[in-house]
Amino acid sequence: MQTFPVDIEPEQIVRWVIAERQAAPSKYRAIARRAKEVREMPTRKELRLGDAERDDLSEVATVATLQIAPVSPNKDWRLTITVEDEIGPLIPDEGAEAEAEEEEIDIAAFYDEFIRSGRGNATVVAEAESPAAKARMMRLLGDIERDHHAQHRKEA
Repeated sequence: MQTFPVDIEPEQIVRWVIAERQAAPSKYRAIARRAKEVREMPTRKELRLGDAERDDLSEVATVATLQIAPVSPNKDWRLTITVEDEIGPLIPDEGAEAEAEEEEIDIAAFYDEFIRSGRGNATVVAEAESPAAKARMMRLLGDIERDHHAQHRKEA
């Protein structure tokens, strides 16, 4: 798959997808997930931590993703919004492994918790398997930029 960045605000994309799914519920599949990731503390001078202290601490981040793809049989493109929110240092406990599991959330929860609140850093990328799939993706991105929905296409 060819991957390319998307220069449209994540909030605009999510609001458009929510509205589009209300107008034509079966056209796009949108799956949102949230997971906590426990990571090794980075080595940075400003933290002033020794090796022993760094071994005792972990950094925790919440990573949320929203994948949008066509429902049609040719699922040859995908739009992915990723939000990464670094929670900060944490002393790991026995249950830290259980926190790393992914949890599926609905698109409204994804919007409220991560997009509308401005929580974390959001990125948007698109993937397409072929030039034809990329062309369909570019038409979709054009509709999102113009805020053009299925209900408008039916009326036209």
